[in-house]
Amino acid sequence: MPVDSDSHKCLNRRMAIRVVQWATGGVGKAAIEAVLAHPDLELVGTWVHSDAKHGKDVGEILGIEPVGVAATTSQEEILALDADCVVYSPLLPNEAEVVALLRSGKDVVTPVGWIYPDLAACGAILEACEEGGTTLHGTGIHPGGITERFPLMVSALSASVTHVRAEEFSDLRTYNAPDVVRHIMGFGVGPEEAMAGPIVGLLGAGFKASVRMIVAEMGFDADPELVTEQEVAVATAPIECPVGVIEPGQVAARRFHWRAVVDGVPVVTASVNWLMGEEHLEPAWDFGPTGERFEVEISGDPDVLLTFKGLQPETIEEGLIRNPGIVVTANHCVSAIPYVVAAEPGIKTYLDLPLLAGRAAPHLGTGRRR
Repeated sequence: MPVDSDSHKCLNRRMAIRVVQWATGGVGKAAIEAVLAHPDLELVGTWVHSDAKHGKDVGEILGIEPVGVAATTSQEEILALDADCVVYSPLLPNEAEVVALLRSGKDVVTPVGWIYPDLAACGAILEACEEGGTTLHGTGIHPGGITERFPLMVSALSASVTHVRAEEFSDLRTYNAPDVVRHIMGFGVGPEEAMAGPIVGLLGAGFKASVRMIVAEMGFDADPELVTEQEVAVATAPIECPVGVIEPGQVAARRFHWRAVVDGVPVVTASVNWLMGEEHLEPAWDFGPTGERFEVEISGDPDVLLTFKGLQPETIEEGLIRNPGIVVTANHCVSAIPYVVAAEPGIKTYLDLPLLAGRAAPHLGTGRRR
């Protein structure tokens, strides 16, 4: 029988929300830190992929003091755990895992999908939500915030909107995930191999959903099929980066665009610019005078431009240790947890949830909200 969703949600108004972290890569570690600092949340479990991490205190995995929670490679152990919500952050999503978590009575917040899904294709997840009395929410930063949540918010300041743009400009030398950067993102390989690689499809699943959310909510009469574009720039000299040395002729910068169009004119655009530095590139791309950033631009009456700084590290060295872009992705997930736990069962997007807010630092706060 389905879980009594009212009792499930009311329970969490009376006590700390019990949270599980699924996977302890960069986002997972940052999410654990955010959970530990959040007055409404309690970490009660952590799933890890590596046998080497199994049984270790989560604090040891993070390089901090013990937290009293042991990591486990057992999915069955996590499913049986008495918990309210899971921050699900593997490298790639597995729908069967999400279905199992939801069916077990645990809400799921994730940065790896379901930002604005086609509900007609989500039958198994919706059934699991009904059975478990649970909620699924996709979030993150880009996509998962910069690309849809903030453009929709800023668009309210303008009238007669003609174009919405969300764009990232980042130096990928600060992303310390060599296998991902080379084999998935397609850096350090030839242009043809990069253009045919998996990244455009993996990115497209999220960014297309973001564009469609804006199209639907703002009422653009856009073509149902989005225009996808990608470009590459190659190194003209050896470039040191997390994948090793990118040699001349290998891909050292990438651009992606997803556009919704009306009568052939773009009305919503989501773009990514990833560069291994601004030197030694052909074509000679750069970040422009304002440097690394995220931008949200609304063309209308009046035009509005919002620039996000601080989501990229000040130096490459800082980024390799703790990248703010990874941290904010995790924080956005963790900040959503109380609102997701309070929501009705089902798949909930930004359009379904109230305003999300972070929490005061522990030494400045009043304690757990009631």
